[in-house]
Amino acid sequence: MTVSATGSGTGQGAAGSQEAPPASLLKLLVPIFRSHWPRLTIGFFALVAVDFLQLVIPRFVKSAVDGLAVQAAIPARLIELSVYVLAVQAAIPARLIELSVYVLAVAVVVAALRFVWRYLIIGFSRILEKKLRDRLFEHVLRMDQPFFERWTIGDLMAHASNDLATIQMACGMGLVAAVDSLVMSAAALGFMLAINIKLTLVALLPMPVLIVGTRILSGRLHHRFNLVQEQFALLTEFTRATLVSIRLIKSYTLERFQEERFRNLGETYVRSNLKVAAIQGLLFPIATLVGNVGMLLVLYYGGILTIDGQISIGAFVAFVSYLYMLIWPMMALGWVANLTQRGMTSLRRIHRLLAQRPVVNAGSFLQTLPSAMPTTYACQGLSFTYPSGTRPALAGIDLTIGPGLVGMTGRTGSGKSTLCRLLLRMYPVADGMLFFRGIDVNRLSQADIRDCIAYVGQEPVVFADTVAANIAFGRPGATMDEIVAAARAAAIDGEIQDFVGGYQAVIGERGVKLSGGQRQRLALARALLCDRPMLIIDDALSAIDVETEQQVLRGLLDHLRGRSVLLVSHRVNVLRHAERIVILDDGRIVAEGRHQTLLANPLYRAMAEKQQSHA
Repeated sequence: MTVSATGSGTGQGAAGSQEAPPASLLKLLVPIFRSHWPRLTIGFFALVAVDFLQLVIPRFVKSAVDGLAVQAAIPARLIELSVYVLAVQAAIPARLIELSVYVLAVAVVVAALRFVWRYLIIGFSRILEKKLRDRLFEHVLRMDQPFFERWTIGDLMAHASNDLATIQMACGMGLVAAVDSLVMSAAALGFMLAINIKLTLVALLPMPVLIVGTRILSGRLHHRFNLVQEQFALLTEFTRATLVSIRLIKSYTLERFQEERFRNLGETYVRSNLKVAAIQGLLFPIATLVGNVGMLLVLYYGGILTIDGQISIGAFVAFVSYLYMLIWPMMALGWVANLTQRGMTSLRRIHRLLAQRPVVNAGSFLQTLPSAMPTTYACQGLSFTYPSGTRPALAGIDLTIGPGLVGMTGRTGSGKSTLCRLLLRMYPVADGMLFFRGIDVNRLSQADIRDCIAYVGQEPVVFADTVAANIAFGRPGATMDEIVAAARAAAIDGEIQDFVGGYQAVIGERGVKLSGGQRQRLALARALLCDRPMLIIDDALSAIDVETEQQVLRGLLDHLRGRSVLLVSHRVNVLRHAERIVILDDGRIVAEGRHQTLLANPLYRAMAEKQQSHA
């Protein structure tokens, strides 16, 4: 039976996949909004209060202008005789001062409330961004190896940076602008209708142009912004890959070549952004044009109404002020549509990522892992095919790994590393093929199995941290004595002591300050410090010289007595210490036995003779 590790989703370039409906997308945000409803309630109350306070100011202006108009309309010949006129003349300046105080008081309150809603609502958008980023990071950490073969690091970084920033903007200033424009436009229209219904209808005549234009342009914005995010992911991934392989690039003098490729990716990214900017550049001018045309119609028709005496000068000035307030929502409509489309596009990308599920059984029908039993791994007819492969990488493997040292060798591509990955539960296997402590692995959680296994891979992973922190990565609470003991068992303690700073020396990004053999032994010390009942070493001693290799083996055998060890290697001098050696060829076990017995095997004998001749 052959198991193919097929995924439940595709990477960023998933073509033809059905897009999630808006309701499904909003489910990602609703719990966050619900948990912060007091903050949002106060913030939006302050925002609406600011809008209504701004709407009061034109009423003060109307009162002041009408008062001045009354004074200006009094005939000059009555001024000397009328006590009433004298009273009006005395009252007008006082009234203007009173109105000025009111306007100043409103302005102070508006400033204070603006701080409140910005702190609460914009602050909430940052909280929302953090919660989504935490959820995204947690989700990615729980995914299995097939997921990382479909999604590049550039994709994931684009989601965690650009996409989340876009969602934050939409849920922050975008939401504020939407509520603000809705409240402001509704209130301004109410005041305008109260002044004159016909004049209001005239002011709204150009509005259909804005509605139709926004709808057409917003539809195109979604597709173009999605392309921008995908281009950003490609650019990010290329940058990451270049920096990681910088030594190789310099060795082959490919700096110019990489610069040209980076430049081409950058130009494509800029072109994609310019297409988005073209739509954004149209939304704002269209909204401005509609608002200005409305203002022109109001000045013409409103002027006629004022001259005819149908509305007062103060009412006309107030109407124009309200129309200016209505122009802002018109312009904000295009901006909100832009932010909403971009936010929904990014939210859809985040939703697609979060919808991915591990292919490896994450623990349905889980059984408790028995702790008293010896740590054994048993393969029974184990077969496996990679998702992108057509031929089985493993076929009919029958193997038991129990306490003691089991060696494994074979030609390159024979399936050794594949078997190690399956033992670590990186890929799915069918039921009844792989058993850990006598229980089918598909009935156990991955975490329970991995907690029992320490692993050292072909490419040792080290971090830009101290030597001690790298060794203690698997056991953060380890004491310095335990760290040193593990380093001695891996035969690297003496070299660490020679570093400037010793165990506190920082080894640089990806261990750039270490040799290949030192990185391997550092990774081995990390695995030994974990002190787990099973150790898998996948050709992790290849960069060590023969003398150091023997020191490592002696320390390894002393440190791991009574534990289960699988040691994959091409070196006969390493394998000869194993209690049992397994030879793989083309995904199958072709021979099995001790060193002396396997010398009769042509493949193993050829390896031994070749290595002896080069010794």
